[in-house]
Amino acid sequence: MKKDQKPLYRMRQNTDRILSANSRSTSTSSGGEEKQKDATTIRVIICVILLIAIFGGFALRLFDWQIVHGDEYKELSAASTAHTVESDATRGEILDVNGKPLAVNETAYNIVINKVYAGDDNDLNLIIINLLNTLHECDEAYIDELPISYMDGGFVFDEGSEGDVEYIESPVMLDKEGLSADEIVDGLAERYHAKNIEDPFTKRSVVSVRYNMEKKGFSYEQVYVVADDVSSDTVAVVSERNQTVPAVEIRTVNERVIQNGDLIPHILGVVGKLDEEEYASHKDKGYALDDVIGKFGVEAAMEDYLRGEAGEKTIITDADGNIVGEEETVESKPGDTIYLTINSRIQEVAAYTIGKNIREAQRLGLEDVKKAKAANAKQQSKLGEDCVAGAAVMLDVRDNSVICAASYPNYDISRYYDPDYSEYLFSDESVPMFNRAFEGAFAPGSTFKPCVATAALQENIITTNTTIHCNGVYDYYKDYVVHCLGNHGDQKLESAMAHSCNCYFAEVGRRVGITTMYMYAEKLGLGSKTGLEVYESTGVLAGRDSTTWYEGNTVQAAIGQSDNAFTPVQLATYASTIANNGVRYRTHLVRKIMDYERDETVLYNDPEKPEIVAQTGVSQDNIDLVKEAMNAVTKTDSMRQMAGKYPIELGCKTGTAENAGSDHNVFICFAPYDDPEIALCVLFEHGGRSYLPQQAACDILDAYFYDKDVDDIKKNPWKF
Repeated sequence: MKKDQKPLYRMRQNTDRILSANSRSTSTSSGGEEKQKDATTIRVIICVILLIAIFGGFALRLFDWQIVHGDEYKELSAASTAHTVESDATRGEILDVNGKPLAVNETAYNIVINKVYAGDDNDLNLIIINLLNTLHECDEAYIDELPISYMDGGFVFDEGSEGDVEYIESPVMLDKEGLSADEIVDGLAERYHAKNIEDPFTKRSVVSVRYNMEKKGFSYEQVYVVADDVSSDTVAVVSERNQTVPAVEIRTVNERVIQNGDLIPHILGVVGKLDEEEYASHKDKGYALDDVIGKFGVEAAMEDYLRGEAGEKTIITDADGNIVGEEETVESKPGDTIYLTINSRIQEVAAYTIGKNIREAQRLGLEDVKKAKAANAKQQSKLGEDCVAGAAVMLDVRDNSVICAASYPNYDISRYYDPDYSEYLFSDESVPMFNRAFEGAFAPGSTFKPCVATAALQENIITTNTTIHCNGVYDYYKDYVVHCLGNHGDQKLESAMAHSCNCYFAEVGRRVGITTMYMYAEKLGLGSKTGLEVYESTGVLAGRDSTTWYEGNTVQAAIGQSDNAFTPVQLATYASTIANNGVRYRTHLVRKIMDYERDETVLYNDPEKPEIVAQTGVSQDNIDLVKEAMNAVTKTDSMRQMAGKYPIELGCKTGTAENAGSDHNVFICFAPYDDPEIALCVLFEHGGRSYLPQQAACDILDAYFYDKDVDDIKKNPWKF
């Protein structure tokens, strides 16, 4: 046997072993295959069930579409157009600091035509004719802006219609120039498929409405207002007669109503329809041509908060123009509510008392002029006879919120759109619409002297012991001689402030220099915008804003003359900054903004956290010296008979400013002196008498400190 040849019995053992193993393996494999077959069967069953469920769902959905709602979806399938129509947003309201209404909303009714339902031009013209006839029967006017009238058997242009006629003749409309009124009416009638209307009045009415529709962007998305603010009786008649005319709709709108229109007319402002320029600049914000917008005042300044957001409704029409579905896709959001810082009661007192005292200044001036003429006196004018205007502004010094801001002469803004009244407003020589409180810039006179003192003390140019002699005339610059109201002798700061010594402050101003002087004036709030939300003037600072300057001008500027001209709100801010130890807060009119329902606060000007806009950098010692000097003003013999009589101690300064006509009279103060709460400026143009603004100031102080109203002031006014 060969070496590598295995014994036969061993090979058989191995073979048996292999066969035995193969037998076991085959048995195991057969069991696994059976299990796999079972799993596959289950999966197939599940898939079949899922397929049956899916196809069953499709079958049910098809049954719903074709059998249950077959007619409805058949109509929808024929629909060709979806139009989105905006719904007006409710404008936010304006209230005073205590929630008293100033500009609010009241429900009004507009009659509109909706193009979605209007049909073709012929149908639209017929709708217009029937609607205008109904309005005529109800004695209700429609919106008519066609610049052409029918008179004496023919059409004529209205007076002042050149601009509108030019627009009609432009390429965007008739594209012909030099047309007569008849030719324009015929051209527009052809444009609007109204040539078949024979009656000239009816033709003109239809053309007028269609012309204005085109101007206002009448479309599927934009309804057209035919008549606004109609009576409830008209609503009933129009609704009854147009039940089968879906194009004519009655829409409730919120009409702007001003409460107490002569309270803050210069501040409140009005709303009105957008003009072309406003539309061009606001259309990207979603404004339509017939939308309203704030024109000036708070209504304009807070427009973004007040306007709100329009809603949207999608209207689906079929190929024949029939409505087959409507859905509100975007809900409108009303505008926010604005709470001002104005206190209506104090504002009423301020408006009343400055008006009363200005009229008194004029009356006394006219009497003095009459006496002077009778005596053939040399001085027969500039005695207050030309005093017709003034202003008063009170601030809360703790945050520079405006408590009241009255401008005289006043007007009633609720009558702003009354043609006769507006003609008076724009023609009155006293310019009642001019906001003298925020926009009028006037020479401050001696009220500028605390500013000069502040700069001189902080720059170490003077101390309280610095003595300057007054002999009645300051002639350091021979071409710029300053005269004093008295011969005061040697003067130190407190005495010079109390006696308003021009010689003292002219010399101090010369030493300070104009550049340093106006730098401190800016920090104190003079010649700078105060931060108001509405429009205000910047004022004029001598030297900084002067076109030419000579050294001699500096002494004039130091006594509040030269080019210096400040607004009453700047002068009140200036007094407040001194009261606040040289810290100037942003002057503002808005206390808070809330959502329309007054549930959530959108913005809050916290009086406990005022916004600082400037730090004068003046030391506490120096600012205290200025305040003490202003308090000393009340201790002089003359002031003891005027503002010095007020039961609450003041820090104050009077000012008399020379100009063409009678002198301007200014009074500024802060009170109480030891712990200031308010700052006040009262200014009379050409007042002629310094005590009258002080009388008005004391009435306003009474309203603040003693809660007096106008009736209380009428019964017991301050009288010096």
